[in-house]
Amino acid sequence: MCSDTDKWVRLRSDLEALTVALADAEEQWSSWLAAVEPGQLGSARNLVHYWAIRQRDLRDLQLRLAALGLSSLGRSEPHVAATLYAVERAVYALSGMPWRSCRRAPAQPGEGSRWLTDRAADLLGPVAPGRRARVMVTLPSSAADDPDLARRLLARGMRLARINCAHDDADAWRRMTHNVREAARSASGDCRIVMDLAGPKLRTGPLAPGPKVVRLRPTRDLLGRVTAPARCWLTPAERRMAPPDPRMTSVPVPMAWLLARRDGETVTVRDTRGANRALVLARCGDGMIATVERTTYLATGTPLADSCTVGELPAVEQRLLLRAGDVLELTKDCAPAPVGPGQLRIGCTLPEAIEHAEVGQPVHIDDGKISGRVIARTPELLKVRITRAGPNGSRLAGGRGVNLPETRLPVSALSSKDLADLPTVLDLADVVELSFVRDATDVEQLFGELDRLGDDRVGVVLKIETKQAFERLPQVLLTAMRRPRVGVMIARGDLAVECGYERLAELQEEILWLCEAAHLPVIWATQVLEQLARRGRPSRAEISDAAMSERAECVMLNKGPYIEEAVSTLDNVLRRMSRHHYKKNALLRSLHSWRPDQ
Repeated sequence: MCSDTDKWVRLRSDLEALTVALADAEEQWSSWLAAVEPGQLGSARNLVHYWAIRQRDLRDLQLRLAALGLSSLGRSEPHVAATLYAVERAVYALSGMPWRSCRRAPAQPGEGSRWLTDRAADLLGPVAPGRRARVMVTLPSSAADDPDLARRLLARGMRLARINCAHDDADAWRRMTHNVREAARSASGDCRIVMDLAGPKLRTGPLAPGPKVVRLRPTRDLLGRVTAPARCWLTPAERRMAPPDPRMTSVPVPMAWLLARRDGETVTVRDTRGANRALVLARCGDGMIATVERTTYLATGTPLADSCTVGELPAVEQRLLLRAGDVLELTKDCAPAPVGPGQLRIGCTLPEAIEHAEVGQPVHIDDGKISGRVIARTPELLKVRITRAGPNGSRLAGGRGVNLPETRLPVSALSSKDLADLPTVLDLADVVELSFVRDATDVEQLFGELDRLGDDRVGVVLKIETKQAFERLPQVLLTAMRRPRVGVMIARGDLAVECGYERLAELQEEILWLCEAAHLPVIWATQVLEQLARRGRPSRAEISDAAMSERAECVMLNKGPYIEEAVSTLDNVLRRMSRHHYKKNALLRSLHSWRPDQ
């Protein structure tokens, strides 16, 4: 058992070692610190201080400090040196020893938090009353032609509108931006436009199209009895019209044939299997609704009555069925791959993946629904042994994401499309998001393009979605701090696939800590209230996730049929949680939930 003297000596020694580590870290990172924007220098220095103390295991020291009623350094992110020096001074005082003066007066507690608050407001705009975190919404394509959508989203709490440049085109982006700005002007509010550069897309190539056929299937109960007939929309082939119910399948037929049909008429058709089916017609404007009591397959060219045939139908999207143990070939050839027994081959949109993946490296496909390992490589393809799929196999379509977390791909985060889009983005956006960041050179390239285009206005958000970016996060952040208006997005979808779902909670915590130390705002993204946005009802788990998101400066929702309800729910959750938490700190407001029995 150590004496009281030994206890104090050990505490003073441990704290002195940490203060020395701060100075050593500044020296070690001096070239990075020298390049940051002058207004960011205090924050950059605090970032390397936090890096320094987190190189050590502080858990034993924390317990000893907490036993004395002192700060355990667990909330030191925004002001590392100030916290450390205050604790050191208290320990010296408690042990009866005079405290030496520090070599440089550190930022005072609270100053770092103010810097973060100010930078978040500068980059992301003001917060809504009663909230600390802003709400960002990814706009659907319909936002280009529906001005009222932006007004409704703003009324429910949206403060940033995000446009994904992987979809639509410059004309649609301009209309979306105009609608949002007009809605904000009408509401006398502020809504920032965020545009996400598409980045290099590593996806599966197309599969050969399937037959041009539709299946009409009635609804049956558990005894196989029809409870609702199948319905389809017979539309004039010459000018196709949307069905009155979006769930109906459209079947084009000649307009003259449609006009000759009578309301309530029954048309007998021989479907693709040679089965006779009776379609009952009901007039609806210039089209007709056809109902049928038995499953029916109609293809392009299927004969109807009076020498009429079904018009051109879209091809059925085909998929590969993959099971654990199968070998999938990922090829440079992105021509539509044939689908058939034993043909497990699909293209890869990024040839560099084929050239640089190594045998033994993992491959994750379709958000990790399918996983495998490279077992062979040729100049033209990778052979991937599937190690994980659904219990009955998983179906793989074209255009699905491919992640190679251990493969070093020599591609720029800025694709040729991004470079072409950038002038338009700078004309429209308040903030540009950089996808597929892996290291500091990706940030430098974007900044170089912004300088070349003469822009010093737009804010920049770096999407942390790769394993490489996470592993190099201090360097990425210090490079980002060469500009005054920067932030980070935790893109949890790809990050979970790349690093493993079991590590996601740990990774997002570490990113939040490091960004708070750098006083940089964070956007919490991917699958926030996704079930609510898509299906109209949230899961219990995603409500808890939404509550955790309050620790970021902004929370992003993805589009969906129920996006307006999702915005309202998120707004409600964030307002409630802002009264209980700020970052790591529990806020001890008075609680009125519990009362003694009356």
